[in-house]
Amino acid sequence: MVRGKTQMRRIENATSRQVTFSKRRNGLLKKAFELSVLCDAEVALIIFSPRGKLYEFANSSMQETIGRYLRHTKDSRASKQPTEETVQHMKNEAANMMKKIEQLEVSKRKLLGEGLGSCSIEELQQVEQQLEKSVSNIRARKTQVFKEQIEQLKEKEKVLAAENLRLSEKCGMIVQTPDGSKEPGEIENAGEDSHPISDVETELFIGPPPERRTRRLPPRL
Repeated sequence: MVRGKTQMRRIENATSRQVTFSKRRNGLLKKAFELSVLCDAEVALIIFSPRGKLYEFANSSMQETIGRYLRHTKDSRASKQPTEETVQHMKNEAANMMKKIEQLEVSKRKLLGEGLGSCSIEELQQVEQQLEKSVSNIRARKTQVFKEQIEQLKEKEKVLAAENLRLSEKCGMIVQTPDGSKEPGEIENAGEDSHPISDVETELFIGPPPERRTRRLPPRL
């Protein structure tokens, strides 16, 4: 089982904190000495106790090591600063990007049919070819979308037909023939008083509607 890492925090007890400091300080000084001997490294270690007491170790002069450290950090900061050549290169890159942006803006206006007064016949032919290619790609994509929609509608039609068949079987409106196929059946009349449904007139009339006949009521006695 993997144990979680114990969170390191300050020792609250002053006596325990002082004992721990002494042990860890001696161990750190020992490791610094071993590193300098085993690896022939230039090591300088500075420790200040909580009370401000200084402990240090250096396998050579502490001042020389500190001076070397300061020179190294100064050189590192200087190397990170952009040189004059780098700044000029960045300016050139920015100018080239601005030119490319302007060219793209000009091409965009030409494709929109603007700014064509200064174009030669060759440039106009190039613009025309680009537009024809774009229209061809758009039409191809449009045809593909139509095909995908048709396939989706066909699948939806199959699902609806299957659902319609299921509901018809549930209501008893589908009968099974001897050969195993299914056909629509007739709905039996609920009683003798049922009346046939008259045909609905669907003929379209053009013109004013025919005059309605007035229904005469019998005179009252």
